[in-house]
Amino acid sequence: MDIPVTTAIRALRAANAEFEPLLYDYVEHGGTDRAAHELGVDEHATVKTIVMETDAKKPFIVLMHGDREISTKQMARIIGVKSVAPCSPDTATRHTGYLVGGTSPFGTRKALPVYAEATLFDQPVIYINGGRRGMLVKIAPATLDRIVHPVRVSAAV
Repeated sequence: MDIPVTTAIRALRAANAEFEPLLYDYVEHGGTDRAAHELGVDEHATVKTIVMETDAKKPFIVLMHGDREISTKQMARIIGVKSVAPCSPDTATRHTGYLVGGTSPFGTRKALPVYAEATLFDQPVIYINGGRRGMLVKIAPATLDRIVHPVRVSAAV
């Protein structure tokens, strides 16, 4: 299998991370449901990488189970701001260097604060974007923790 060498893959290799790249047929707006189905994995173990911003336009990343949504009210409370919302696709790309649908927390253009749903770390393995549409990487949650150092939160609904 010919694996695209994305910025995320380079970052994982530079960190000596153990990971397994998995390719699938990307469909616009297919989301983690489509990826999980294509790869035959549990959607709860797939991870959405969402670029959000505070009311002051400060960007950050939230990593969430594929089958759950992010409570923006809870995230705002956690980080101590009035409100948070997802960035527009163009803004998300400007901050991360990745197209929406291919956003990875590894190797982002700018170092952004990363928050991860705490229960992601209860999974034996997770499937997270590898830096392009149609590619997830299978990794241990401990590997994500070691490389990205996310703040664990409880913001799932």
